[in-house]
Amino acid sequence: MNFYHMNICKPAAVIATLLLSGFVADAQKHNWQSMDLQKDSVFGISAEKAYSDLLNGKKSRTVVVAVIDSGIDTTHEDLKSILWINAKEKRGNGKDDDKNHYADDIYGWNFIGSPKGNVDFDNLELTRIIRQQQKQFGSLNSVSKDTAGLYQYKILKNKYDLKLSEAQQTLVGISRFVEMLDTMLVKLGNPNPTAAELQAYTPQNPAEGQIKQVISAQLDRYPDFKTFRTTELDAAVKHYKEQVDYSLNLDYDPRAIVGDDYSNATERYYGSGDATGPDADHGTHVAGIIGAGRNNNLGIDGIADNVRIMSVRAVPNGDERDKDVANAIRYATDNGAKVINMSFGKSYSPNKDVVDEAVKYAISKDVLLVHAAGNDAENNDVTPNYPSRVYQNGDTATAWIEVGASGPEDNETLAAPFSNYGKINVDVFAPGVGIYSSTPGSHYEYHDGTSMAAPVVAGLAALIRSYYPKLSAVQVKDIILKSVVKVEHPVTIMVEDQPKSVQMTDLCRTGGVVNAYKALERAATYK
Repeated sequence: MNFYHMNICKPAAVIATLLLSGFVADAQKHNWQSMDLQKDSVFGISAEKAYSDLLNGKKSRTVVVAVIDSGIDTTHEDLKSILWINAKEKRGNGKDDDKNHYADDIYGWNFIGSPKGNVDFDNLELTRIIRQQQKQFGSLNSVSKDTAGLYQYKILKNKYDLKLSEAQQTLVGISRFVEMLDTMLVKLGNPNPTAAELQAYTPQNPAEGQIKQVISAQLDRYPDFKTFRTTELDAAVKHYKEQVDYSLNLDYDPRAIVGDDYSNATERYYGSGDATGPDADHGTHVAGIIGAGRNNNLGIDGIADNVRIMSVRAVPNGDERDKDVANAIRYATDNGAKVINMSFGKSYSPNKDVVDEAVKYAISKDVLLVHAAGNDAENNDVTPNYPSRVYQNGDTATAWIEVGASGPEDNETLAAPFSNYGKINVDVFAPGVGIYSSTPGSHYEYHDGTSMAAPVVAGLAALIRSYYPKLSAVQVKDIILKSVVKVEHPVTIMVEDQPKSVQMTDLCRTGGVVNAYKALERAATYK
């Protein structure tokens, strides 16, 4: 699933992770990810310095960047000018004018929808696996000739049951907390109390005392109580309700609306031309980071200044499906993308072979794939995160960059506490805390996550390919990895909810944060 909508990366959950770690950044400057550590005292990637010192007056070539995600608001004021548009397709005539097998793919394609509508919520992959396997194994006590399969089913079923139980219990607990809070607010006579008003309130029972203590400890981190409630409590209730109702609900399967033969993982041509979908928040935010219009006095400035963003919708509120991911990669490749951003991931990949073949195909066409490492605060060298660059046969995708998230301060908080990491399987870190970018309706918001860090790197890759178009995807990856700013001091990560001091070389292969200035310097002389 897109990492902003992962069960650990809903807005409330990311904030909770930041709070538990003691890491709470002040409101960041817009575009801090592009700033320079020496000049601006924030650990950005020095993109603005590169524009002023290295790229001024230089010519560039337009690069197409595909955003495989939840969809993009194609009417956004800061994105309209940089969207990929299929000029060979006639808008709205229902025909495949350019004969690419996709009718009316004006801004891209939607693999999780059809003329009947769109998939918004979907299951976790674990839920889909259990639903499929229980047809074979039925009761856990059943006798099966496939003893190995039954054993694996029991393991997965136990994991599923635990997840569902935790989600149900948490939903009940948070809902009860909110109910008691509402009763307390009625007694206070103010639905949006100040910290002083809350402090002056005398609890009438132990539960109210606990509520007062919890809220008082966090209220000063938000502009007001209303913001705290919306961001933390309401979002948490909504998230766990979605977990119970959709993500972990064995009786919920929205796939019929797509109309494909889901049992055929190699099927290519299905979907619709709706590149926005029902919830384009995540994809719109990602697109803005990569290439929102620069110097137009609107919102933010994207990392890259000469791109066209292609929307390929394949990620619901839930786990994406391997079939859709594979087809999204192939669609992006066949329609001219030279960089693909993938800010999504999951723990299981039943049709990984199909995704592997699509990745190999993209790389054979000189495409660079950029993938977010995930927001579980876990070690990707130990815990799988799919899609991954390691193929099933053990070979490795060459033109693939795996990205962790960093914060703005050059101190122990540099590695975002929610970020996944991996000395072997994560390549670099990039800004992913408090990133301000576009959201639907021509709005802008701050989001956190490796979902935000990956498009910083995708934007950098596009910037390099734009000004140095002769460089291959593998060469651009090499340049980005060899030009990081090395982090020499210890950083803190969360291990089992406890802070641990480590070196950045323990968290990623390069031990550093990407840097546009150094990368473009290297690109200019690359041999």
